[in-house]
Amino acid sequence: EVELVESGGGSVEAGGSLRLSCVASTKTSCVGWFRQAPEKEREGVAFMDDDGSTTYADSVKGRFVISRDDGKNTVYLQMNSLKPEDTAMYYCAADPPRPPGMIAGICRPANYWGQGTQVTVSS
Repeated sequence: EVELVESGGGSVEAGGSLRLSCVASTKTSCVGWFRQAPEKEREGVAFMDDDGSTTYADSVKGRFVISRDDGKNTVYLQMNSLKPEDTAMYYCAADPPRPPGMIAGICRPANYWGQGTQVTVSS
C-alpha cells in the first residue's frame, strides 16, 4: 500500500502560480495529477513515468510542469498562468514499482490516490 499526501493548494488570482507537492510513502513508477471541478468529471492533468516521460492535458500544456524527485518520493506540479477554469480539487495518483522485466505501458496512474488539495483561481 502506498500512501500519498498532497500539499500546496490555495487561492490565487488569475495569472498567478502555485506548486503542488505529493509525497509518497514508498517508491513509485507512474505518477501524476488529476483534477475534478464541481459537477464535472475527473480529468487527467499531467503524468510522469519513472523514465522521465511526461504527458499533459491540452488545457494545461505550456502552463503546468510535472516533475519528480525520486530521492524524496515526491512529485510536483508547477502551475503557472493560472486561470479560473483551473479551479478544482487536485489529486495525486501513483502506481507501485513495476516487477523486474515488466514493460511499461501508457502512464496513467490509478492504483493509489491522495486525499486531494483545493486550488481556487479568482478572476
